This record gives sequence, C-alpha cells and structure tokens, in this order.
Amino acid sequence: MMQVLSIKSGATTKEQCLSSGKLMILTGPSGVGKGTLMRTLLQRHPELYYSVSATTRAPRSGESDGINYYFVSRTRFEQLVANGEFLEWAEFAGNYYGTPRQPVLEKVNSGKTVLLEIELDGARQVRTSFPQAISIFILPPSLGELEKRIRSRNQDSEDAIARRLILAQDEIKAADEFDIQIVNDDFETALCSLEKAIFG
Repeated sequence: MMQVLSIKSGATTKEQCLSSGKLMILTGPSGVGKGTLMRTLLQRHPELYYSVSATTRAPRSGESDGINYYFVSRTRFEQLVANGEFLEWAEFAGNYYGTPRQPVLEKVNSGKTVLLEIELDGARQVRTSFPQAISIFILPPSLGELEKRIRSRNQDSEDAIARRLILAQDEIKAADEFDIQIVNDDFETALCSLEKAIFG
C-alpha cells in the first residue's frame, strides 16, 4: 500500500518554475459536490491527471485504496510528513489529508494538466509553492442546501455535521482568495463552468 509515496523528496526550486504543464486546485466546503464534479470531469476528459490524496480517515462505502485515496495510519502519515513526501497536508475533521509530491511534479513537468481536490489549508500551501496554479473554489447555493447535501450522504453523526457546517462558514469566507468561484447549484452548469476554467 502507498508505494507511490516511497520516494523521499523535499521541496525544490523546480516547484517555483514549472511551465510545461498546468496545475489546477479545486476546493470548497465538505458536501459541496467537489467529488461528484471531479468524477464526472475525469470521465469526460481522461487526459486529465487526478492526484490521489492520502488520508487517515476510514474508507467510505464503495471507496478503494489507491483509487479514491491512499488510506494510511496516523503513524505512517506522520512519517511521510517528516520525510517531506507531501506537496501539502492538513488536518480536517480529525483526520489528516495530504497530496503526494512526486507524482504531481512528474506529471506537471511532462506537460499534463494535474487536478488537486484538496481542503482549504492545503490549497493555501500549494498556492504558496505554485503561484502560477489556477485555483477554483466551489460554493454551495446556500448553507441550508449544504446541510441538506451533507445529511443526504448518511455518513456523519450529528456532531460531525455540526462541525462541518461551522467549518464551512469559515471556508466560504475564503472564497475570494481563489482565482475562480463556481456555485454548484445546477450540476451541469457548474460542470461546464469547471470545464471552461480548465480548458479555457
């Protein structure tokens, strides 16, 4: 498991001057529909490279290791952080999430468009290392609709839902930091806006 993270690598000046490919950052509050947008986008455009993140959270129903996430223990994750093997990492809702550095650098340098679906703290880290990255924030039409979507997943306790909604309010305040903002009200409209942001 997690073999792609076996290479030790620290930050290099290469990260500051990547030019052959394109790096796209996608973020937004939990439940806003980032995952669904991403899956549909990749089905339509298989030439895009989706960077699989590592996480310490347990797999959800239907998720596969190495496809949706690399599922690792907290101890292993902390070892990877210490070895400098993440492009970015953050703690979210009690779990760690991180982007393996090496695959992203290799794909961007080979001319690929790389998509990162990450949390706000991680997005800020990547934008610091890659100021030329295009950052996209997905917004819900309202907090009420966001709560409805989170509840419809049937994956969180009441306490977890409350924490996610409080966090979402803070995250939404940061939307202006991003290059592009897309409201996921109508799915097809949001998807078309996302395609335009990536290919336009």
